[in-house]
Amino acid sequence: MKRLSYSKLIAIVLFAGLLISGCKKEEEPIVPKEEPKISKVIPQANDVNLFVWYGLHDYYLWNYAVPGLSDAKYEKADSLNSLLNKYTDPEKLFKSLLYKYEEIDKWSFIVDNSKTIDDWIAGISETMGYDFMLGRIGTSGNLFGFVRYVYKDSPAEAAGIKRGDIFIKVNDTQLTLTNYREFLFSTKTYKLSFATIANNSISDNGRSVTMTAVEMQENPISMDTVFVYNNQKIGYLVYNGFNSDFDIQLNNVFKKFKDANIDQLVVDLRYNGGGSVQSSIYLASMIYGPDESKVFAKSQYNAGLQAYLLERYGNSALDDNLVRTIAQTSEKPMTIINTVNMRKVYFIVSDNTASASEMLINGLKPYMTVKVVGTNTNGKYTGSTTLKDLDENGKVNPSHKYAMQPIIVKYANSLGISDFVDGLAPDIKAEEDFAALLPFGDPNEDLLSVVLADIKGMPVTGMTLKSAKIGLQKVTDSHDFKPYAHEMYVNPEKIRRYKKIQ
Repeated sequence: MKRLSYSKLIAIVLFAGLLISGCKKEEEPIVPKEEPKISKVIPQANDVNLFVWYGLHDYYLWNYAVPGLSDAKYEKADSLNSLLNKYTDPEKLFKSLLYKYEEIDKWSFIVDNSKTIDDWIAGISETMGYDFMLGRIGTSGNLFGFVRYVYKDSPAEAAGIKRGDIFIKVNDTQLTLTNYREFLFSTKTYKLSFATIANNSISDNGRSVTMTAVEMQENPISMDTVFVYNNQKIGYLVYNGFNSDFDIQLNNVFKKFKDANIDQLVVDLRYNGGGSVQSSIYLASMIYGPDESKVFAKSQYNAGLQAYLLERYGNSALDDNLVRTIAQTSEKPMTIINTVNMRKVYFIVSDNTASASEMLINGLKPYMTVKVVGTNTNGKYTGSTTLKDLDENGKVNPSHKYAMQPIIVKYANSLGISDFVDGLAPDIKAEEDFAALLPFGDPNEDLLSVVLADIKGMPVTGMTLKSAKIGLQKVTDSHDFKPYAHEMYVNPEKIRRYKKIQ
């Protein structure tokens, strides 16, 4: 027998009561019965909103500071559904649940297609393949650009663009404060016109190239070389991102350094905005050595996740030690770490040096002499992980493609040093002259020359930058328009799911 709903049953009872009362004597008044109040049923929230809430509730580093993630407030399904049903846009829900969005948490993000995160982690983007900075010419609204480096096998490399090239026009129009976004960051094909600095002024030199953006993967190993200076073999590496796809290639670089028996190591991280935590651990092991007893980094998670990790895996779950091998994956076999066993290393840095780069520097400081040359680094010591809406068997929910990358962990070195909000201060302060850039590896290049002077024991003297003489002021750079440029991420495999996202 089919059961009726409670509301239909009430209606039938009341109708029957009216029929019965109509058969009674007229003098008997009809006393209406008060209809019992029926609680309103709140529909269950959609899968995406539930995924967002449970993911942040379980993993987000600052979940304790967000009222909307409170267990006490939303322990009942109805109250949680009531909150989530207010949002038709999952991104707005996500941002509403972040801790002081864009003030404290500047890095957590959500995408409507998980491929966006997969491509970012792999270093794949649609690009012409050159990194640049834009500067203002004097007090005018006119801008000039200068190339900081060029991706290998990119349209820019094919066009002959090199580090230090200066450009002032796109499609024969002067770059300005009002048009540069449209010309350089919204156009897939354009003509770039170059300039020369002479007599403290910038002028078109007649050279131009036309390029079209392509989808490609950036190789973060921009340069590696061994050269002799002051009777010492110098190993020099320009490394622009911690991309795990290039861990084996990075390991091969260190085999070259090891075979050359280098005396000094210089790691240039001036444009390295971060990336894989695991790749940072590998590079630290290549530099110092594979001493698995050495704690490279200590982790702090939210209270719930941290308690779970401690209970299940013990104190070692919060420590990342140096390693002997690069872990096996479906794409590559387990590989022995090549190490140069240095007890001193130079790092070249800038304000673009962030997250996994800072983790590397901070993590090695307790164990060796670390000399930092440049300006203060970015100041990013937190890491994120990729969350997808998976079931207990690891299958993706077919009803949506959303994925999110929330901040889940704060890192410190073995001495507990963290919270460097103003970045890591350099031991030797120096900055590159963007109006007169020289190729990477050139002994006269601004920042490398400072390192070499220190290796030789010479004092570093200040100089008036050419850019300062012309009155050039930085406006922005391509990193500012590169999605998630300063992120540091933890491999999702490391953080076991301890609460199913329903």
